Amino acid sequence: MRKIAAAYIFTGNQPPIKNGILTVDDDGTILEIDSQKYLTEQHGLEYYSGILVPGFVNTHCHLELSQLEGKIEEKTGISGFVGQINQLRNLDFGDPEKIMHLADRKMWAAGISVVGDISNSALSVETKLKSRIFYHTFIESFGFHPSRADKAFDYALFVQQQFASQNLKCSVVPHSPYSVSQPLFEKIAQNAVEVNSIVCMHNQESEGEAEFFTNGTGAIATHISETLGIDTSHWNPTGQSSLVSVLKYLPAENPLLLVHNTFTTQADIDVLLQQRALENTFFVLCPNSNLYIENQLPPVELFRQNNLNICLGTDSLASNHQLSVLAEMIILQGNFPDIQLEELVNWACFNGAKALQVANRFGSFEPGRKPGVNLISGIDFKNMKLTEKSKVKRLV
Repeated sequence: MRKIAAAYIFTGNQPPIKNGILTVDDDGTILEIDSQKYLTEQHGLEYYSGILVPGFVNTHCHLELSQLEGKIEEKTGISGFVGQINQLRNLDFGDPEKIMHLADRKMWAAGISVVGDISNSALSVETKLKSRIFYHTFIESFGFHPSRADKAFDYALFVQQQFASQNLKCSVVPHSPYSVSQPLFEKIAQNAVEVNSIVCMHNQESEGEAEFFTNGTGAIATHISETLGIDTSHWNPTGQSSLVSVLKYLPAENPLLLVHNTFTTQADIDVLLQQRALENTFFVLCPNSNLYIENQLPPVELFRQNNLNICLGTDSLASNHQLSVLAEMIILQGNFPDIQLEELVNWACFNGAKALQVANRFGSFEPGRKPGVNLISGIDFKNMKLTEKSKVKRLV
């Protein structure tokens, strides 16, 4: 048993506790959280300068793309990024399992306890079986042309079975509004309802996505027809945003993670909340990836004004310089100074655990839970803010 103390304990879902003591069992289970007026020396008490927070939840990652670290040119826009991925992802950059294992270990060291990971194959099964991190794997299905729907869905089910057979949590999900045909969307939706799974989708990551749905032109249209060489003659623009256009294929009763949301508007949010409950809808932000690809951040203040459930993700090493939830928190703190540290911790911990349906185990300091314990140092205590010097150390 350990007793761990710091200037403040941020529980993940409650106000911070000043001069708190966290009692943790040898297996990492939280036993007690105590608050004292003054911290005094006690036998066996570990005291740290900084704040204690639960293990982070990386709600959106692509472990399979770890071998592309440093290989993708920055700020090319989503069509340029996806084009580079298609050119490079099947090239030999070393043993993919060793590269994924290293990325997994670095995430653990960076205080990440839970990951929502996108997979297009079963390559990451062994890494996840050996990991100390809890993974929920989203098996991503895509196929723009309707003729590919059966083949794409059957392959996704095949991959899903390889994860499920190893008792690894997983679900089949659509890649994005523009890369999934109507019949494929319908198959994925029906499956999600039948098995009551978590749905996840890349959403409004680029302006080209809106243009493609509004009038059928733009960078996404060019990418599909020219770069991929896919026949687009069946495509009829909806005249609406991409999110509004596909909401009917995202079952309202299932938990939904919308990822990136860089170009989401108030009009989109209004329609979304007419069709879905806020309680099971989560907006996942990956700000460093957004800067890497589009050089633009999502409208965070808009999401805060609407009281949306915000979570944090890192995306992949193909679109980021590190898989660090703290780095995402720091970039948000620097660009949106009105965000309180308590709120950032909530996004990084409890909200992500709720989104991935594991809040009964992770995301908060509550007796009986095993979220992991992180120390964040380099805090500006006067203003209660993260700084560029903030660092994380896993204690439990």
